[in-house]
Amino acid sequence: MTEQSQALRQTSSAPVRISRRIGGIAESATLAVDAKAKALKAAGRPVIGFGAGEPDFPTPDYIVAAAVEAARDPRNHRYTPAGGLPDLKSAIADKTRRDSGYDVEPSQVLVTNGGKQAVYQAFATLLDPGDEVLLPSPYWTTYPEVIRLAGGEPIDILADETQNYLVTVDQLETARTERTKALVFCSPSNPTGAVYTPDQVTEIGQWALEHGIWVITDEIYEHLTYADAQFSSIVVQVPDLADMCVVLNGVAKTYAMTGWRVGWLIGPPDVVKAATNLQSHLTSNVSNVSQRAAIAAMSGDLGAVEEMRVAFDRRRQTMVKMLNEVGGFECPEPRGAFYAYPSVKSALRRDISGRTATSSAELADIILDQAEVAVVPGEAFGSPGYLRLSYALGDEDLAEGVTRIQNLLR
Repeated sequence: MTEQSQALRQTSSAPVRISRRIGGIAESATLAVDAKAKALKAAGRPVIGFGAGEPDFPTPDYIVAAAVEAARDPRNHRYTPAGGLPDLKSAIADKTRRDSGYDVEPSQVLVTNGGKQAVYQAFATLLDPGDEVLLPSPYWTTYPEVIRLAGGEPIDILADETQNYLVTVDQLETARTERTKALVFCSPSNPTGAVYTPDQVTEIGQWALEHGIWVITDEIYEHLTYADAQFSSIVVQVPDLADMCVVLNGVAKTYAMTGWRVGWLIGPPDVVKAATNLQSHLTSNVSNVSQRAAIAAMSGDLGAVEEMRVAFDRRRQTMVKMLNEVGGFECPEPRGAFYAYPSVKSALRRDISGRTATSSAELADIILDQAEVAVVPGEAFGSPGYLRLSYALGDEDLAEGVTRIQNLLR
């Protein structure tokens, strides 16, 4: 080191250890709440967690059996194609055709390490610095972080409970600029459970097509709809959108396989090829055992999936009824996924056992500290004044947890 460089080193401030790009990423609020709840339970506190979006059911036996068999097969002990096993890509194409009516080729599929990797790679592949992405709010916590990580700028568009958390074309058009590159579309929705009607999906898809806007559609909750709600794939409703649409999905929610880490991305061949190139340097192939398990999941019937959906529907109805009995809560009926998203604005600035919450984040802290119930505040989803509660947990825990909230806020 020269004397000049030594002098500069001594007179300059301490170097920044973390890059601005990574340092600007916020921790996943849902995972943070879930981790805190589990830590408190491990310490002996009777915490009930409504934080994580994770089915409480075990992975169906036939899927586990396929994984056990795969683990014994030496073929699965080696590297495989970065973009996914050919058999799995074919199974995904078949499943997509069966479940949503979207006819795709296996070459249009990229298998990823869970749905989150598919989300990141979609934005990383499509966005350049300064591109704007229209992001209906409330949104899943990961969307804005990965958009920024990819160099884009998320443009929040709030749809509150007065419009059933459904964004309108008029709102999208108002937010559109010459820099608008893409729209994030999620139905059924995390965190609200909102489901767009087929006509609404068509209207939004036609608007995007008219203005040359990419649609990144997250279909992870496609099988979880209730009452008369109907899942509609935007690229099926508007077939001409296929060349500017990326479909995200995975086995996590449908088959209770959150820990297996298998997701996928479906899109135009050039997008899939570019995203596959990225993955070849990022992670390479997904675990072969998990891929074989995913093949079994999608090749089997949907009997186990329907059993879980029926249980979620029962819990949904119980949770909505009980939440609407909590002082200061107003909970619209979720039509899909497994979340309730009540407005808690009327519960703020009230005395709660000697404490006062001025925000939904503070209210969530009070509920955890005093009722030992973990919920996620609306600040994490771009809409302060709300709480998200997952009903993907046992019936007894669900009733006990909401009862504790009722008693605290009585």
